[in-house]
Amino acid sequence: MHRRAIDVQVFSRDDGRYEVEARLTDTKTRDIVVAREARAAGTALHDMVLTLLIDAHLTIHAVCTASLAVPYAGQCDEHGDAYQHLVGLNLMKGFRAEVKARLGGVKGCTHITELCSVLPTAVIQGFAGVVIDTHEGGESAHQPYQIDRCHALRAAGPVVQTFYPRWYRGAAAVAAAPEPATSSS
Repeated sequence: MHRRAIDVQVFSRDDGRYEVEARLTDTKTRDIVVAREARAAGTALHDMVLTLLIDAHLTIHAVCTASLAVPYAGQCDEHGDAYQHLVGLNLMKGFRAEVKARLGGVKGCTHITELCSVLPTAVIQGFAGVVIDTHEGGESAHQPYQIDRCHALRAAGPVVQTFYPRWYRGAAAVAAAPEPATSSS
């Protein structure tokens, strides 16, 4: 009946920054009428693009939006510079809550605002192993970024035990750890 496609691409720039292009496309599998206009099956009902310029710390420096297909032309695509409110936000520091506060409801386009919710994890995937240290089996003094950021990569779980044994913190590891020193007064 309906297909929503979300595509996020992360590009490295020569100036040390990164472009993130996120696109949401909605299509129907049947012919429909919207705003008194016939739309053939497979024709985009929504086709929105959100482009961010970010740095290696995941802070947003510039934003651009494009509404290439909308159900109500001249209305859906008239959200002005609302998405400039994203500039200065960090994708990993309360981003989703700030997006909702700044652009939720009638403050922005529902579809572009919804598209924002996938950006933090999509960008982390783009940065993994290049910008963010995800060393597997390495000897780094720092714990790999991804440990304790999802269920599968919990420090006490089998994936960490198998692939990141140095950082494994299962029951046996906790039991074998030395007792913390106590101070006596």
